[in-house]
Amino acid sequence: MIELDRIDVKAAECLDGFLVRKDLVRAFSRQFPVPTYVVEFLLGRYCASIQQDEIEEGLQIVRRQLESRTVKAGEEELFKARARENGEVKIIDLVTARLDSKGEYLATLPSLRLTDVRIAGELANRHERIFTGGFYTEITLSFDMTIAQENRGRPFGIESIREIQLSKRDVLDVLAEARTRFSTGEWKDFLLRSIGIEPGELTERQKDAFLLRMVPFVERNYNMVELGPRGTGKSHLFQQISPYAHLVSGGKATVAKMFVENTPQGRRGLVCQYDVVCFDEISGISFDQKDGVNIMKGYMESGEFSRGKESIRAEGSIVMVGNFEVDVEHQQRIGHLFGPMPPEMRNDTAFMDRIHAYLPGWDVPKLDKKSFTDHFGLVSDFLSECWNRLRNQSRVGLLQNRVFFGGALSGRDTNAVNKTVCGLIKLLYPANDSAVPDEELEWAVRLAMEARRRV
Repeated sequence: MIELDRIDVKAAECLDGFLVRKDLVRAFSRQFPVPTYVVEFLLGRYCASIQQDEIEEGLQIVRRQLESRTVKAGEEELFKARARENGEVKIIDLVTARLDSKGEYLATLPSLRLTDVRIAGELANRHERIFTGGFYTEITLSFDMTIAQENRGRPFGIESIREIQLSKRDVLDVLAEARTRFSTGEWKDFLLRSIGIEPGELTERQKDAFLLRMVPFVERNYNMVELGPRGTGKSHLFQQISPYAHLVSGGKATVAKMFVENTPQGRRGLVCQYDVVCFDEISGISFDQKDGVNIMKGYMESGEFSRGKESIRAEGSIVMVGNFEVDVEHQQRIGHLFGPMPPEMRNDTAFMDRIHAYLPGWDVPKLDKKSFTDHFGLVSDFLSECWNRLRNQSRVGLLQNRVFFGGALSGRDTNAVNKTVCGLIKLLYPANDSAVPDEELEWAVRLAMEARRRV
C-alpha cells in the first residue's frame, strides 16, 4: 500500500467516489485488451475508495467482469458458443455500425470478428458515434436459433448497449468545489496524477508541457502540433484517457471519415463526433483527395466546412503528433521544426499559421517506470466529462484590460495565444467565476506565447 501524501488526503476529502489508484489501472490495462478509460470506468464504479479492504473487494469484481466480458485473442469462438448455449452473452467491445444496401443496420464487433450483427435502428441512432469509428461499450449479444436456420441468416444481434462513460450532470461543480481546497501547484500535480504521470519526477517546464497537451480537450477548435523524440507518450493521452478523443494512426485519412460523407444522409465525420481528433505518426498521413488538406485548412481556420451548399460547423480540436528523426538543433540547421510533417503540409505557410500551439516534444521526458504514479487521481471518465463541459465556457474576458499584446502579434497570433491561455486557465480554475491571480495569468500567457512563437 502506498503512503498517502497531502494531495491524496485532500482529494479523498472532497472527491470521494471519483478517485482511483493509478497503479491498479496499470495492473489491469496490460492484462485485458481494452483502453485505460474502460478499466478506470469499472475501477471507478467498484474501487473508488481509499480504504484498502473496499479496494480489494472492488478489485475482485472488476477482475471478474473483465475476465468474463473481454475477448482475448483465440477466445472468439468460445464467446460465440456461450451466446448460442445461453441465448446471450455480455461483452465489452469497440462497436461500430453501418447501413447496408437493403437499409438494414448492421454492427461490427472486432473482438469476435463479427461484421454483420443485427442492431435495431433506434438503438444505433441513439448512439451516433457508433457510425464514425465507434466506441467502447458493454454489449448484450444475443443468438437467435431460428434466424440461424435461415439462408444467409444473421443469428447474432445486439440487444442493449451500456455506454462506458459517466452520466452525472453536475461533474463540473464537484471539480470546481474540490479545486478550492488545493493550491495551484498541488492542483497541477493532481491533474498530472489523474492522467497517470508522477509529478515528483518532473521539472516545472516538463509539467507545463504535459498541461499543454491537455488544452485541446478543454478548448474548442484548437489546433496543436507536437513533434519530438520517441517514447514520450505523445499519443497516450489521446488514445487511453478520454472516450471523447479519437486517434487516427498513420495512413490515409478520408475526407468522408474526417468531415462529412458525400451521401444523401451526409453522415458527419470525426471532427463533429469527437472533442479531439489526433493524428498519430503524422509524417505517414495523407488525404484520399487532393483538396483534403485545403478542407482541413478551412476547418482549422473557421471551424466550418461545406458540403454542397450547406455549411457545417464542428468543434473538434485537431492535434498532430509525430517523431523527430534527429535532434532539435540539427533539425533547425537542416530545415525547420515542421520538417517531419507530410509534404503537403510541411512547406505550406498558410497551414502552419492556423496552428495555435507547437508543443516542444523534446521537453517531455521519455516515459519509464518512475514516470507513472502510484497515487490517487481522478477517474478518467469523470475527468474527461469535466473537460468536455469546460469546452462550453470561454475565459477570454479574463484577458481584457489585464493583458496587452504588442503590435508585433498578428490577428491570428493573438487568437492563438488567447485560445491557449483560456485552455490553461480552464485547467487550473474549472469554476467560471474564479479569480485568477496575475502571476498565474502571466504564466499562462508566457507559455502560450512561446508555444505560438515556434509556429
